[in-house]
Amino acid sequence: MHPETARRRRLPVVALVLLAVSLVACLFFGVAWALAANDSLLDRANARDAALRDGQAAVINFNTLDYRDVNRGLQRWEDNSTGPLRDEVRQGRQNYATQIAQAKSTTTARILDAGIVELDEHAGKARMIAVVQVTVTIDGQQPANKQDRYQAELTREGDKWKLSALGTVPVG
Repeated sequence: MHPETARRRRLPVVALVLLAVSLVACLFFGVAWALAANDSLLDRANARDAALRDGQAAVINFNTLDYRDVNRGLQRWEDNSTGPLRDEVRQGRQNYATQIAQAKSTTTARILDAGIVELDEHAGKARMIAVVQVTVTIDGQQPANKQDRYQAELTREGDKWKLSALGTVPVG
């Protein structure tokens, strides 16, 4: 048999093998994608990410206030809290406003690091820890930075996670 004829006979076989391999790969990756899209681990990771994102925003809001617009800051406290913490904010709102206005202080916060340490997605509860840098400016003085560690209890309300408890964690 002529070498050219042998080569022509192998081409259809090679093409069929490549087609079969391609179909198997498509099937494998299609099934893997479908399983991953419905994976409970993915759902849990999404819930954890949402709790962390909302928790960080809430901690920032609880550490950011401006005496020139204290009511807006205190409204953010109320909007980002739930349960007993929200009740505490509502009950102490006038006292907080008076103290902040008298001190003529402004605080801005940013998260240096944070993580979810416990998550019960079905109960809508989570616990977060965060390291927060707060810049405090008292009218007429230079800004001062301080760092605090916080533990936050989060409760899901609808599709948003809110603070149900917030406290500092002692260092050392």
